[in-house]
Order: sequence, then structure tokens, then C-alpha cells
Amino acid sequence: QVQLVESGGGLVQPGGSLRLSCAPSASIFSFDSMGWYRQAPGKEREMVATVTVLGSTQYTSSVKGRFTISRDVAKNTVYLQMNNLKPEETAVYYCQGIRNDMDYWGKGTLVTVSS
Repeated sequence: QVQLVESGGGLVQPGGSLRLSCAPSASIFSFDSMGWYRQAPGKEREMVATVTVLGSTQYTSSVKGRFTISRDVAKNTVYLQMNNLKPEETAVYYCQGIRNDMDYWGKGTLVTVSS
């Protein structure tokens, strides 16, 4: 069973930065794509950023220019660098991976943006 483990969430002030990490139990290159999703209280889960095995990235429009998804081959980890965070981006952030037509999810890490 493939597992995805997120870390890096926490409390940050508006305008601050956080870096989330996702460490899968399988090689990151065994996934067709990996990404970050978030779910705010009372809202549906939404895609934040994705990266394909070939390195193509996609971002939801509201985070373009502020968030960056990246991969570290040596550490077998996918990151989400989040800058200039806004209070409305308070949410549980989930790591997701698609591998052999199966969808895998981490348990999520809470990001709270508040002064």
C-alpha cells in the first residue's frame, strides 16, 4: 500500500511563507502525477498545484506567482512553497498522487493563516 506523508503545516501570519513536504513510500517518479489540494472549512477540496512525471506543472489561478511545486529526487519528496499567504488560504492541505490509475492521498496537514 502506497502512503503519502505530509509535513510542514502550521500557523503563519498573513503575508508569510510556509513550505509543505510530501514524502511518498514509493518513488516520486512511479507516479504519473503528484499534487497538492486543499480543503477549507465548509468548502470543497480544490486543486492547488500539480506536477507530472515529466515535470509539467499546473496551478490554480489564485496561487500563480506565489506558490511553487517542486521535486527533490535525492529526498524523494515533493514540495509546495507558499509565499504571501492569505487568511482565506487557511485549510487542510493534502498531497495526492496518481499511480497505475489509482489515486493516493495523504492525511493532510493544517495551514492556518492568521494574525
